[in-house]
Amino acid sequence: MGAKARKVSKKAVKKASSQFPHSDSKTASADFLPLEGGPSRELPETKPQQNNATVLYIGRIPHGFYEKEMEVYFKQFGAIKRLRIARNKKTGKSKHFGFIEFENPQVAEVVADCMQNYLLFEHLLQVHLIPPEHVHPKLWKGFNYKYKPVNYVQIEQKRQNKVRTLEEHKKLVEKIIKRDERRRKRIEAAGIDYECPEIVGSIQPAPKKIKFDED
Repeated sequence: MGAKARKVSKKAVKKASSQFPHSDSKTASADFLPLEGGPSRELPETKPQQNNATVLYIGRIPHGFYEKEMEVYFKQFGAIKRLRIARNKKTGKSKHFGFIEFENPQVAEVVADCMQNYLLFEHLLQVHLIPPEHVHPKLWKGFNYKYKPVNYVQIEQKRQNKVRTLEEHKKLVEKIIKRDERRRKRIEAAGIDYECPEIVGSIQPAPKKIKFDED
């Protein structure tokens, strides 16, 4: 580049710079800021949120892994405060999910990280922390109650084998005969050629099942 071309380029640069205000002037435009910038801004310190959750939800609990087994297994992480498994009120069988509460929130967080998708008896455990504000107030109501399922077979046996009076036994036999007659009519209406066996037995109850009135 020749000397004349250099002078022309310098003049062009001066003209272009003169069209924009200087950054140190009081009337500097807000759209053009100096590259150096002003004094640095101090950002507010963001404190890390403290984890206070101590309750864990445990899902996909396998059959046979119940309260005693869970307590023995999870004790290796830390002290357990409370534990419960959701059970059917009628049968007492497990619904395969439950809740466990640790005394230390850090322990609960470690358990949630370690046991999530842990393979146990061909089941992938689902373990999640429950925030304190989402814990239901009645979650731990009766958690230490050992549910004893109702033995309906034993109840029915007692009902069938109870000692009846002559009048009660007579009503029972009449009910059985009426039921047998309805069964015969349904078979005949269906066009089935079948002879129903006769009811064998005495209308009178067995001697040991007779209950006599005191008068």
